[in-house]
Amino acid sequence: MIVFTFVHMKKLDLNNSRLLTPTMLDVFLKENDLLDTLTTIGSSAQGKPIYSYHKGNGPFKVLMWSQMHGNESTTTKAMLDFWMYLKTPAAFNLLDQCTFVMIPQLNPDGSDAYTRFNANEVDLNRDAIELSQPESIVLRSVYDQFEPHYCFNLHGQRTVFTAGNTYIPATISFLAPSADKNRTVTAARELAMGLIVSANNKLQKSIPDAVGRYDDSFNINCVGDYFTSLNTPTVLFEAGHFKDDYHRIIVRKHVLEAIIAMCNTIASSSITDFNVNSYFEIPENYKNLRDVEIFNIKTSTEGNFKTSANSVFYQFKELKKGADVVFIPEIELLDEGLKGLLKIDAQQHDALKNIVLDPLNPDYENLTKTISLLIYV
Repeated sequence: MIVFTFVHMKKLDLNNSRLLTPTMLDVFLKENDLLDTLTTIGSSAQGKPIYSYHKGNGPFKVLMWSQMHGNESTTTKAMLDFWMYLKTPAAFNLLDQCTFVMIPQLNPDGSDAYTRFNANEVDLNRDAIELSQPESIVLRSVYDQFEPHYCFNLHGQRTVFTAGNTYIPATISFLAPSADKNRTVTAARELAMGLIVSANNKLQKSIPDAVGRYDDSFNINCVGDYFTSLNTPTVLFEAGHFKDDYHRIIVRKHVLEAIIAMCNTIASSSITDFNVNSYFEIPENYKNLRDVEIFNIKTSTEGNFKTSANSVFYQFKELKKGADVVFIPEIELLDEGLKGLLKIDAQQHDALKNIVLDPLNPDYENLTKTISLLIYV
């Protein structure tokens, strides 16, 4: 598949793939005239430049960063959409009231390889205290110099997550990180909760019941927890899944919607209008989904392969292949309380109806090959 498809005045279309490499980012920035206030703020472990984008002259300072995990590109694309939005008349008030510093790709090495970790195989979101990696040092330096009033920590989450104990995919999840092990609602955390409630109120009109709340267990090594402990309101964004939206084109639009809603709330000084109790009414994430469910499979009467639902689940593993991301189905034999985003009745397919899950001769390989042919993402 060719990622660099040129449409609309030959501009790079970021919808074609989940991949967003440093090269693709550079092309997009140049083609969309977004280099005016771009600054190189440091380098990655492999020497790739790390950029920040400055916009606005207002009193409220907002720091955003994305692709701390290189395989979480949806929020980066939404951030780029936000940059484009800031060029429109609708954003004039935001630029009068806010000053933005935005780091689109904190982990360019991981973004190039489409991996969670940086080139030294370190999770940058567990490096807030040790600061063992150059990318972590860059983020901390920007934080110390800019002294933001608010931080947006932009991430992506897997398709397994649901909004509450339901089977509704969590299209977006949020978290106001804890500042201590007791999960105290500090002043900073309360402000982050207000921002999340303001965005949730907006999103419920477009994606009702599809917003989740991420686990708030405290880990001082996580950047959001650390910044919250320093009394900076920090919001974690997790771009999730929408039905059949594996390229996350629809999700990206809703992430942009949430960013704009929060920034408008900051600009209007209306955070305290939103009840913190409403934050806790947002349902917590559950892991109730898998990408594919094959049901009505014949099973042996012996061994561990006999299940009450006669179902097998597959979860996609995302891998970079050339200039694209491919989705490889991997088998899971768990079925209690789970549902598949795609459901396939084995007895309705000639290639599946006679496959038997037998502990003495499990036909994983043929089953996986067959599913790969049946599934199009």
